[in-house]
Amino acid sequence: MSKFKEWAIASLRSKAETDRRMALASLDLILEHPAGIGDHSTGDLHNNLNEALSSLADAEDRLEALEKYFS
Repeated sequence: MSKFKEWAIASLRSKAETDRRMALASLDLILEHPAGIGDHSTGDLHNNLNEALSSLADAEDRLEALEKYFS
């Protein structure tokens, strides 16, 4: 594998792992420490939950694709 390809794949993996950690942190904050998110309406809360879950699913999908095609 070329050095560039190796670095590019590592960069993609690192970004996906970071995005996964950020999504998990957001979900943890919202679900376990709701006082930490301030004054949100129910609609905002559900939108934030769905956004964090979508981010998590996207990151997991990217990591799976990298593993499947570039491991």
